[in-house]
Amino acid sequence: MATPYADALRHFSDRNPLRLNIPGHGADEAATPELTEFFGDQLLERDVTPLLPGLDVGRDNPLSAAQKLAAEAWGARRVWFLTNGASQANRIAAIALGGFRQVENPVLVQRSAHSSFIDGAILSGLQPVFVQPRIDDHYGIAHGASVDDLAQKLAENPTVKGVYMVSPSYFGAVADVEAFAEVAHSAGVPLLVDAAWGAHFGFHPNLPPHPIALGADLVVSSTHKLGGSLTQSAMIQLAEGPFADELQVLVQRAFMVTQSTSMSSLLLASLDLAREALQHGESRIARSIESAEELRSRIRAEGRFGIASDNWKLPEIVGTDPLRVAIDVQQAGLNGHAVLNELVAQAIYPEISTDSCIVAFVGPGRSPDWDRFLNALNSLKPEGELAYSAGERRALPEAGNLRMLPRAAWLAPNEVVDSKDAVGRVSTESLSAYPPGIPNVLPGEEFTAETIEFLQYVAATPGGYVRGALDPEVSKVRVVAKS
Repeated sequence: MATPYADALRHFSDRNPLRLNIPGHGADEAATPELTEFFGDQLLERDVTPLLPGLDVGRDNPLSAAQKLAAEAWGARRVWFLTNGASQANRIAAIALGGFRQVENPVLVQRSAHSSFIDGAILSGLQPVFVQPRIDDHYGIAHGASVDDLAQKLAENPTVKGVYMVSPSYFGAVADVEAFAEVAHSAGVPLLVDAAWGAHFGFHPNLPPHPIALGADLVVSSTHKLGGSLTQSAMIQLAEGPFADELQVLVQRAFMVTQSTSMSSLLLASLDLAREALQHGESRIARSIESAEELRSRIRAEGRFGIASDNWKLPEIVGTDPLRVAIDVQQAGLNGHAVLNELVAQAIYPEISTDSCIVAFVGPGRSPDWDRFLNALNSLKPEGELAYSAGERRALPEAGNLRMLPRAAWLAPNEVVDSKDAVGRVSTESLSAYPPGIPNVLPGEEFTAETIEFLQYVAATPGGYVRGALDPEVSKVRVVAKS
């Protein structure tokens, strides 16, 4: 019998990979013994259909009880367990905002929102008004947005009915969520926060506070990323507050139209176990914080590489996630994408790379083998493809003008053109360079020459691809047809 995916997965795990990427449990028994003990060799026995008495049917059933415990753990009014990742949570948030108060009123959205939120805007007909994040050209990443910029955008757009911001960033930069909440609430609108990368926040004094504790009204949480649950499991968390009654109804309705009617019992159970591990695992989290700091200290002491977050002296950044280690490899004359590719060939998997750096994640409870990692990293020489060239750097391009609402552009008659002929045309698709999955062009935005060049550059880098592209090289794109 042919089982190509299962065989490949077995081969992957047999290589004893050093996993410095998500999911947060890292297949490490010491990180989340609850998962290992629970699943063991009984996985198939515990993979069951929904709507079973004693599991998820009836008043105060175990599933609803687990969600209530999660709400208590995160200080929320209500939590929904999701089995289609934070992408589903983002779509729920966008659909809920679409139906919030005056349907035609716009929503203020951080331009570096994940592509799944834009998917939700397409589904809901949301009218976005964008606030730009701070772009770090040296490392090729987007950090948080400015509180002053948010306040100015709200003043310029008095009919905005909600605010959607991102914190932390993929690289671990934490924005001033408390100030965002104060500004949004002063304008009489709710604050929604994409905290996909911060599910673990608030469970140790050396971690940043969770957005709910800082005043956010609705929070997207990708629990599997650094919370320890299984891949594709997530939560959306509703806070108590002046908007809770209205938002709860809208979120529940959006949940019903986005969630599978065959939710995975394994994913749901892993969310319950991850909550327990986070809530009562402060000592394990402390061990991981110490482990990540050990890596930073060793890199600083050796002097060949740098720690990127040491250079983040920006007012938009009020903190960093200590479980993410962004390593400046350009300092050693190396290209970050090529470094990641070489490490992967040795079964060492960092989470992300840019031209200038790579990022290692340490899930709560983990203490990776830093000798193995540093020996491999230090063995790399700035030769051939590994050599960094400043001429190869591509800055993140500015977005083109938004000429149509995303939903209108997505539904419009369209045609496929060569990318070189798309400059000035309106995209019908959301195209996002991965990593990190932030849309570089949205439905309704103009293609620019810089955007086309950037997407093609990322598509050609080791491990890079463009979500939504018609072909791997991004040689063609889909645009609104000329009338």
